[in-house]
Amino acid sequence: MLWSSEKFMAILAFMAILAMAFPAGVQESHPAGTPTAMHQPTSTVTTTSYTLPPDKLEKSKALYTTWVSLRIISSIYSFFILLAVLFFGIAARYRDWAESVSRWRFVQAMVFVALLMITIIVLELPLRAYGHHVSLDYGLSIEGWGAWFVDLLKGEALMIGFAVIIVWLLTTIIRKSPTRWWFYSWLIAVPLLGFVVFVLPLVVDPMFNKFKPLEKTQPQLADAIEKVVQRGGLTIPKSRIYEMDASRRYTTLNAYVTGFGASKRVVIWDTTIQKLPAPETLLVFGHEMGHYVLHHVIYGMIAAAAGLLVGLYLVYRISGWILKLFRQRSGIRELSDWAAVPMIFLVFGVLSFFAEPVGNTFSRHIEHQADIYGLEITHGINPSSEEVAAHTFQALGELSLDYPYPSKGVVLWYYDHPAIADRLRFARDYDPWGKGQTPKYVK
Repeated sequence: MLWSSEKFMAILAFMAILAMAFPAGVQESHPAGTPTAMHQPTSTVTTTSYTLPPDKLEKSKALYTTWVSLRIISSIYSFFILLAVLFFGIAARYRDWAESVSRWRFVQAMVFVALLMITIIVLELPLRAYGHHVSLDYGLSIEGWGAWFVDLLKGEALMIGFAVIIVWLLTTIIRKSPTRWWFYSWLIAVPLLGFVVFVLPLVVDPMFNKFKPLEKTQPQLADAIEKVVQRGGLTIPKSRIYEMDASRRYTTLNAYVTGFGASKRVVIWDTTIQKLPAPETLLVFGHEMGHYVLHHVIYGMIAAAAGLLVGLYLVYRISGWILKLFRQRSGIRELSDWAAVPMIFLVFGVLSFFAEPVGNTFSRHIEHQADIYGLEITHGINPSSEEVAAHTFQALGELSLDYPYPSKGVVLWYYDHPAIADRLRFARDYDPWGKGQTPKYVK
């Protein structure tokens, strides 16, 4: 239910944070007179394992196969795009145009980065459009093509703006310090990363969605959530708990934690509120409260900063001989040349691809911690908290068409959450109270 980048070296950290702004969700507006989740009872059917009826199982398997194939193909395709930009001299041509426009490097960065990224966006568009087609075809999204394209343009405009600043800083630092640029770049990137995390919910998120304080849209649910917060001995102001209008795009369920310090908040998709009974919505909130209480956003930032440092250092170590391979064919003059930027993106992208299992293992770990916290914080508030959790994971998986039997390799490489079947199974078995054990987080 959270967190959630895969592109370019210069904006890798920022893309990882931006991914938090667009979690996968659910929706569906209530017709007039339809009771809200606060009045819906939890199902009395016992859920022992994650299962799907035959028709949905067939669809989920097809979706799983398509999704894995798209992930692999898109990674390989993005590498080929960068290779083509280098080998056909496109990057060098863009550099020449940028340098002919102005002698000021920041202006050159604006021209070069815009040309480079627009080229990549256009070439990637067919695959991205196919991904949206799949979401529509399987009923995971209801967003029309016009709205989807507008969102795409807004997101890419933000990316280009970030990339101009980062590429300008990076190439400037490489020029000033050819042997220590990787470390100085990291020193600048870390506070920028913190700044982006802080402003994301205040500036970026409202560009894509509407957020309303939950106490105004769902006062009964807000009061119930207050009891969960109090049980944890915490103070999460109601002003930091929001409902998001995900239902105009998605048909799945989600919630997430974003920001830090004064911008830190919990966001619940309106689809979650609409489609889950109150006890199950409280469990979802408890999970997100776990992220909030256990400082997972901060830990994620630390992990991203550590990964960025390692990545920059490896690019520095590799860039010398990689430059020799590309220089003659691509027209790159030196590492600080604008034309070398796609090469840096490519090297960092390959490194990121092979580091993906490490990042996703970390993500699955903190998601598991949040699952435990959600179970513990709602124990005694929800009737039969284990059964409520099992129903919740069944609903999450069924609405998202999660495949019950993913391969271990796919989970290791691509899953940033534990497999839904494993989450449900753990929820059913987790009972420290009945076993005379001490709960891990909520005593």
